[in-house]
Amino acid sequence: MKKIAIVIGTRPEAIKLIPLILEIKKKSNLTVEVCSTGQHKEMLDQVFNLFQITPDVELKIMTQNQTLADLTSELTKRLNNYLIDSKPDFLICQGDTTTAFVSALVSFYNKIPIGHVEAGLRTNNKFSPFPEEINRQLISKLADFHFAPTVDSKESLILENISQDKVTVTGNTVIDSLFIVKNKIENNELEINSDLVKLCEQKQFILVTGHRRENFGEGFENICKSIKILAERFKNINFIYPVHLNPNVKDIVEAKLGGIENVFLIPPLDYINFIFALSKCYLVLTDSGGVQEEAPSFNKPVLVMRENSERMEGVNCGVVKLVGTNFELIVQNVSLLLNDKEAYESMTNSVNPYGDGFASQRIVEIISNYFVKE
Repeated sequence: MKKIAIVIGTRPEAIKLIPLILEIKKKSNLTVEVCSTGQHKEMLDQVFNLFQITPDVELKIMTQNQTLADLTSELTKRLNNYLIDSKPDFLICQGDTTTAFVSALVSFYNKIPIGHVEAGLRTNNKFSPFPEEINRQLISKLADFHFAPTVDSKESLILENISQDKVTVTGNTVIDSLFIVKNKIENNELEINSDLVKLCEQKQFILVTGHRRENFGEGFENICKSIKILAERFKNINFIYPVHLNPNVKDIVEAKLGGIENVFLIPPLDYINFIFALSKCYLVLTDSGGVQEEAPSFNKPVLVMRENSERMEGVNCGVVKLVGTNFELIVQNVSLLLNDKEAYESMTNSVNPYGDGFASQRIVEIISNYFVKE
């Protein structure tokens, strides 16, 4: 039986890798070992508890005010020691976090085959998103198997001289997780926060999320300015904003938007409650990557507060629009979707380009067959 190490550092990684863990457990020729670096400790635990997953190894690498260089250094030492002790036959990393990059690097050092989930996303601007764009480009140079979520992602990898036979279009595993939770919510198998339910039912609302490092400072100042203008203009609309705990976000948002009657600044939502809010909102205003993938499954228009995106499939099929952090552009586009039914419906009538809920099955089948052929 072959041991598959899955390294997880952040909540988005957990959400996108747990369906793979569940699928690997169904295979008679594979066993899975979950290593949590704890890059987002509290938010990680929420997801693990939801899916009843207990990490086999917890590295707990975060310290207060840790720089990216410090984080990379600590991860390199701790993950290398983990791989030497564990001796997995294969390693899976996901996306573009520092955890993902370092896990791929030390796997390469230890000559362990690497599978990269969500491979091939690109903006080709090394500072946007920062540091994720460089992380994922470096992982692509190290990985042996590239699990691309879309055809566009595959083509990006081929343009970088990645061998075509190493790249498979699988869909995005985030949609697998979304469907699992969506079905549980619809079947009343999960408990939703009662205060959130009341808030979501109060009136039509816009769901806001924001956390990107490149938006710190002026970017968040502009985002808050736009929300304040919109809240004053559309009194019949609520704005629900689960505020990220990072002081670079939290301090500005609370100072600029606190006390506005129809703006609700609430604590970060766990995955279940966020999916519930996403399913109930009218539209989404975000700088997140994952939300761009999730919202189309609920037919929710997404306005992305970033200058560029590595997920252009949604933009190209019309379910996502880039508005940057220009407050006038944000106000203009939100106002259009609230006032023009035709404009709104034009962003809600496409099949989700990011997946069908079976990405994990495809990925695990490829890994299983790899070991059968050895």
